[in-house]
Amino acid sequence: MKKVILYTDGACSGNPGIGGWGAVLQYKGAEKRISGAEASTTNNRMEMTAVIEGLKCLKEPCEVEVYSDSAYMVNAFSNGWVNEWEANGFKKMDHKPLMNEELWRELLSLAAVHKIKFFKVKGHADNEYNNICDKLATDAVKNFKPE
Repeated sequence: MKKVILYTDGACSGNPGIGGWGAVLQYKGAEKRISGAEASTTNNRMEMTAVIEGLKCLKEPCEVEVYSDSAYMVNAFSNGWVNEWEANGFKKMDHKPLMNEELWRELLSLAAVHKIKFFKVKGHADNEYNNICDKLATDAVKNFKPE
């Protein structure tokens, strides 16, 4: 199974507001950078979208190390919360609907194809690729043009 490194980040100007995401995929010394933006979204949605879009770039099942500064993303997978949410029909412990259900469903669908491990990195610090992803995301926000 091919091993891929995926760095991701999301950004939002206002929360909600214009949001951007950035991702860097690495495989055998090759690197691919991707980014995008949405008109009205949240930071958490952009963090999730960065991972989704990165995983969508993979053409076959891979072993993927995902590096994110989003505790929301990393903890949801590392602590098994997503599995509990799915088992509970995407309801929280208080039985209220889970925010971003469609994105969690898409992430779980992609996670079923790949072997994924999530790693938390400190944001806006000395992680070179987290900083690159942050710039991709914030540039996507700056350059966003509504359709």
